[in-house]
Amino acid sequence: MKISTKGRYGLTIMIELAKKHGEGPTPLKSIAQSHELSEHYLEQLIAPLRNGGLVKSIRGAYGGYILAKEPNQITSGDIIRILEGPISPVEGIEDEEPAKRELFIRIRDAVKEVLDSTTLEDLASHSEDGDTDSYMFYI
Repeated sequence: MKISTKGRYGLTIMIELAKKHGEGPTPLKSIAQSHELSEHYLEQLIAPLRNGGLVKSIRGAYGGYILAKEPNQITSGDIIRILEGPISPVEGIEDEEPAKRELFIRIRDAVKEVLDSTTLEDLASHSEDGDTDSYMFYI
């Protein structure tokens, strides 16, 4: 499974909204500018996040977007599934021979575990304190 720019930029949007949670709406323009991303592309990504119940839009001169839930109630898995679809390392796992099927299932489950146990609160606080050890994986 490869996470595309949809997933990566979607996480960027959501992490920024988590950092500003409780401060009022954040315009996409400010997120786009601070990360040097296309505002138009972020607008395309925010729609499925809104439809998926993760963000709310606030209209008006001081409008923008806010999280629809607390940052500790939204996981990176929620975001990736909305933007990228199901989490699977290969298509058609059920058609693989048993040994390969077991390997691919274990890979899928490991990725799901990481994504579903990492909340926006974790990501927002990780980004702010610069602590890189908490998410270091050794192979």
